This record gives sequence, C-alpha cells and structure tokens, in this order.
Amino acid sequence: MAVVIASNLRKEFAGNVLFEGVSFSVERRDRVALAGPNGAGKTTLLRILAGETEKHGGELAFEKGTRVALHDQRPPLERDLSLREYVISGAQDLVELEQELLRLEGAMAAGAHDQATLNRYAEAQARLEHAGGYTWRDRATAVLRGLGFAETDLDRPLRTFSGGELTRASLARALGGDPDLLLLDEPTNHLDVASLEWLEKELQSLDAAVILVAHDRWFLEAVTTATLEVVAGRGTFFPGPWHAWRREKAARLLHAQKEIQRVEADIVRLERFVERFRAKKDKAKQAQAKATHIGRLQEERQQSAQEIALLTRRNRTLGFEFLKPARSGRTVVEANALTLSIGDRTLLRDVSFALERGEHVALVGPNGSGKTTLLEAMVGERNGIHLGHGVQVGYFSQQELELDTRGSVLQCVQSMTGLSRPDAQNLLGKFLFSGWDEHEKPVTVLSGGERRRLALAVTVSSGANFLVLDEPTNHLDLESREALEAALEAFPGTVLLVSHDRALLDAVAERTLAIEDSELHSYEGGWAEMLRRRDERVARTAEPVVVKQAKAPKPRKPAKPRPSELERIEAQIASAEAELAVLEERLAEDWSNVEMLAAHKQSRDALASLLERWEALFEQAQA
Repeated sequence: MAVVIASNLRKEFAGNVLFEGVSFSVERRDRVALAGPNGAGKTTLLRILAGETEKHGGELAFEKGTRVALHDQRPPLERDLSLREYVISGAQDLVELEQELLRLEGAMAAGAHDQATLNRYAEAQARLEHAGGYTWRDRATAVLRGLGFAETDLDRPLRTFSGGELTRASLARALGGDPDLLLLDEPTNHLDVASLEWLEKELQSLDAAVILVAHDRWFLEAVTTATLEVVAGRGTFFPGPWHAWRREKAARLLHAQKEIQRVEADIVRLERFVERFRAKKDKAKQAQAKATHIGRLQEERQQSAQEIALLTRRNRTLGFEFLKPARSGRTVVEANALTLSIGDRTLLRDVSFALERGEHVALVGPNGSGKTTLLEAMVGERNGIHLGHGVQVGYFSQQELELDTRGSVLQCVQSMTGLSRPDAQNLLGKFLFSGWDEHEKPVTVLSGGERRRLALAVTVSSGANFLVLDEPTNHLDLESREALEAALEAFPGTVLLVSHDRALLDAVAERTLAIEDSELHSYEGGWAEMLRRRDERVARTAEPVVVKQAKAPKPRKPAKPRPSELERIEAQIASAEAELAVLEERLAEDWSNVEMLAAHKQSRDALASLLERWEALFEQAQA
C-alpha cells in the first residue's frame, strides 16, 4: 500500500508557477531520488509533503497514521538542548505512546477489558515494537554514533557544535524517530565516507518510504529505487535505480530526435505534394487533406521539440577549463619518515611518500585523521616535505583562506590571477557571478557557496601544475560535479584530491593514499579498486598463520617381550573360568536344560585340561 499519493501538485511563488501537474506514488521501502536543477522546487516539494508549506493545487493522500520526518539544511532553533535531547525530541510520538501504554496497562489492571481498550493497547504496542520497543532511545543514540558522534558528545548543548555537526544532528533526529515517510534534503553533506556508507546501509534496511535530494552519485546509485524529476515546472517519475533514469533519459532524447527527423521528412514530402497539386481540380481535395495532415505533424514536431528541450535542459553550471600548466620536475612532492601531530595526538607516524609528475592521486581517511593537516604541511613545505623543481601549487582549501578579501569579487580574481578586467569578468560569468552587482560585491559578504565558487574560479585560472584540492565538490550540483570530474581527468598536471564524493575519486584517481591507524597506505586505482585491495590486505592479515614443521619421529617404544607358554595358559584358564561361571549361573535357574548341561560339562572338561597343562609347565619351570 502506498504511504503517500500525490496528484497534480501545483505551487506558485508571487503569482509565478514553480511547478504543476506533479504526480507520484511512493510505497513503503521505496527510496525515491528527487532530481532537477537548482530552483526547480525540490526543497519546496519536500516541505509541502512535510506540511510546512502550502500547496496551491492538487491532492495529497497519506496512509492512515503516517508519521513524516524532514531533514534539510536549516539548523536547529533551540540551542540549549543537549544533543541527546534534541534527537529524542524528534520522536515525541514515541514518548507519548509509552505514556499511553502505561495508562492502558493501569486501566486493564483495574478491570477494563472492553474490546476498544484491548484493540488500542495492541495497536500502541505494535507501533512501539516497530520502533524497537522500549529500547528505541538506544537506537536513536546508535544513529548518532553511526553519523560520527562520540559518546561524550551526547550530553553537550547544541550551541557548542559547529554548523556541519548541527546538520548531522538534524539528520540523526529525522532517522531516530522511526518515521513512515522520511524526507531528506542533501543528507550526505558533512558526512565522511564511513558515515556515508553507514547511512547507505541504514536507508537500504529502513522500513519506511524515503524521498531524498542528493548530488552524490555513488550514494544515489547505492540507495535509490526510483527517480522523480522536476524540470521546468513538470514532474516525471522513473521507476528503477538511478542509473536507469539517466539511461532512460538518454533513450527518450534519442527517440525524440529521431521522431523530429521523421516528422520533418514527412512534412517536406507532403508540402511538395500540396505545392504540386493545389491548383489541379481533381487533386484539390487530396491537397487540402495533406495540408491538414501537415498541421498535425507540425504539432507533433513541436511536442518532440519541447521534449528535447526538457531532456537537455540544464541548470547554469560552472565552467571548468584548466589552463595548460608549465612542466615540472619528475618528482612533484616527497616526504621521508614524516610524523604529524596536533597537540598530544599523533596523526601520522613515520610515513614516506612521493608524487610524480602527471599523477592523479586521491587522499582518503576518516574525519580527523589528518588529511587537511597533511595538505597544509605539503603546501607550506613544512615537517620535512619538499616540493620538486618547477612545481607551482594551486591550493583549494575547505575554508577558502587563500582568498584575497580586501576588495570586491572582481578585484579578488584580478589580484590573484593577473587576468585583465574583461578576462576576469568572463571567468566570473563561468562561475555564476553575472553582472555588475555580483562582480562588485565585497568578498567579505559572500555566502559559503559563493566563496566556494570564487575559490574554484581562482584555482582553475591559476596556471598551477600541482592542484591540491580539499573537498572541491561542496555546494556543487550534480552537473557541476561531472564538469569538474571531466576537467580533472583531462588535466595534464599533477592532482592531489581530498573528497567525500566517491564517484569523483573513482573517476579521477589513478592511485589512492589512505590514512589508516596513523599510517599511510598506497593503493593502485581509484576508490573501488582501493576498497578491493584493502579488503584483501585485511583478510590476509586476519588469517591465522600456520607454520608447518617437520614432525620429529616418535621414539619407538621398547618391544614387549613375547609371553611365555605358561603365561598364555594362565590367560586361557582365566577366560575358561569366567565362561564356566556364566554357565553355572544359568544352570542355577534351570538344571533341566539338557543343552546347557552339555555345554557346562564341555567347559568344565576344557578347564580341567588347561589346569593339567599348567601344572606340568609350572613343574618344569621349577626344576
């Protein structure tokens, strides 16, 4: 059964239509990617589903009792709550459910056994069990640990956390409340790879319907089962995984292009017929029919053209065109027996590495492992790290600290690149700074996303032959990420890249350096190959080592002396006596058994013969 059904949803802003005619149905365990360019209304649609924004048309139908949770980029309003309290506040209905169960148990203990009370108790208990029973709070805190928080963070007030940490807290709050419909707006922001992989598994196993907006291609491929695309005010639903949506779009585009070619050929042929036979009386009716047919074909062509426009429509994307750099020496950067520390904590211990000219290398590791610290030491040639001959570094940091903040956006680009005013204006246009107002805006008032774009523009135009990039995809949409990926792949210089975008790492990196337990391990290939090789190394390490040793020959036991004839007769006598004793016990029960009597006589005679032989041997031994 569908958790939510939307029919012809419409939304307006200031009298302008943002989208209309958006319809879809999402069932439990469906995970739908909400796709479309910036400004298409994706976040607005999520807020309509959450009941935070009104719709201006269409219908929404939810399954009875559906609980909805929304995570977006807005920080928590109440900052005096502890992290634990904030996350649990997202499950207020579970708190109320526990209280209701206590009340119902008290009522039943007092004698209330009517069917309505019993039914409500069963419903409330089933709902609580779905959330994990009375241990649901433990699950909520487990979500926090999965998203990278430590046990010591749980009772800290929210005001002590950074913006990125608050975003992760919001995600934990949405996940911890056991919703039926989970709405996620950019859930991968501020997550390291370990948390990303945890979130992928969590969403894959979640017993809920999920609708999410994300620009992480690897994440989308791992998680989603369908795609709802909102473009130019229209919504189109594609069942199947994320790559199937992109393949379907390409197939539809090809079909629409072929359809236009066919229709245009038909129009040309029909127009020749009409032109030729219009004046002839016996062909006039046919010519008129053909002219009517041409009109219908022109409508078909218009529809196909609109389809092509929608399928090829792109949001304004960044323009990546790295300049061809000067040639550096063969060794670009190297370090021997490097140790990096922050305070009392050692990040890297006694590591050595080198990057050669033209290499594209990824640097990966969990948050706090020392990736940024290593990059900064490398750029500053500190701690015994040396840059090679002719190396020109283009450093793109997470904090954009390298930006010249003394003037306007245009002045910043000119001062840091040496470009002329027209060339600098052209560059800014490629990075979505258009017009006099944006060019003259002071750098100090730029938003986080604007600073990222400006820093990328400076890095791209620097002419550096060694690009050191720390999380360059933050605040970039999917198309811009793919444009950056293509530009880096084509860049002939050296690249050292830190990113949580695993698709970018896998496409760009020819080698991967991984910080693992204060050591630096080198793996050939990109992200997927690194995972494979790392798993193989861990498996080899985990296998018990069995050292085969040559077995020493067992010492031979001294051979027992063969028994003498006297000893053999003694053993036979003992056996005969035991046999005779058994027969006598049986005869004591029934002395009339003729066969038993015969066996007894035979056994007694055999024993007598053995005793005679023993006496003869014994006398010989004594002589």
